[in-house]
Amino acid sequence: MGLLAERPRSVGVLAQLAGARQPQTTKHLQTLERAGVVTSHRTGQRRIYALQPAPLRDLAAVLTGLAETAERDGGPRETYDRYERGLQVERRAAEGPGWADGRSFRFHRSLPGPPEPVWRHLTEADLIADWWTPDDLRVSELVFEAHPGGRIVQEYRDAEDVDDAEPVAGRAEGVVEDVRPGTHLTYRLSPLLPDGGPAFTAHVGIDIRATGTGTDLEVHYRVTDSTVGSADFIAGIEIGFGQSLDRLAATLAADPDDTHPRSTT
Repeated sequence: MGLLAERPRSVGVLAQLAGARQPQTTKHLQTLERAGVVTSHRTGQRRIYALQPAPLRDLAAVLTGLAETAERDGGPRETYDRYERGLQVERRAAEGPGWADGRSFRFHRSLPGPPEPVWRHLTEADLIADWWTPDDLRVSELVFEAHPGGRIVQEYRDAEDVDDAEPVAGRAEGVVEDVRPGTHLTYRLSPLLPDGGPAFTAHVGIDIRATGTGTDLEVHYRVTDSTVGSADFIAGIEIGFGQSLDRLAATLAADPDDTHPRSTT
């Protein structure tokens, strides 16, 4: 392409300058001509190829648009890069069992509406399924028994895998530990490794309280029982759980009057 940008050239000369075989060069040029990127005509025994500037400008505009979409602030690519950086750090740190024990994360969200609908969205399985996944996933199975000793099962798949054709993206199992209706909830939850064993145990405490403008939500997330294989999971805690809480906030904002049907389970 660079050689043709300089000036039109014959197949034989292009092959010589590129250090390629002429049949390969001819095949490549024919492909470009079918795509409308180059044009050609025969002069005597030679076929001369020339670059078509207009299609290249159109392609450049399309590629520029794709690049701008991919790198937009706060977009999925930015999240991907952030996770990738964290992933490398955590994998280097995961040298043995217990390597991440004691690691903790805190989250805060100011949510619209009074505590009662917020509490329902934290404890009723049909409402939890609306928000409890990162942006690129969807809940495919959820059990949340909101009483001490109650079971928790969370399974999720790719958000675009509507036919369940792909393997399950992840699964976690746990138990509810403490419930103080309308104010406090604690549970422990273990994401499962591919072999079915726990990657680590998350101890999650959630407190909510009414404010003058809505409801404040505070989450304390603490890691114990970390395995070497938990690095990939731990690298995603801050991003994934944060995105889930953002979805909770958006869900509550979209239903300010709390008109979602109540769970009958």
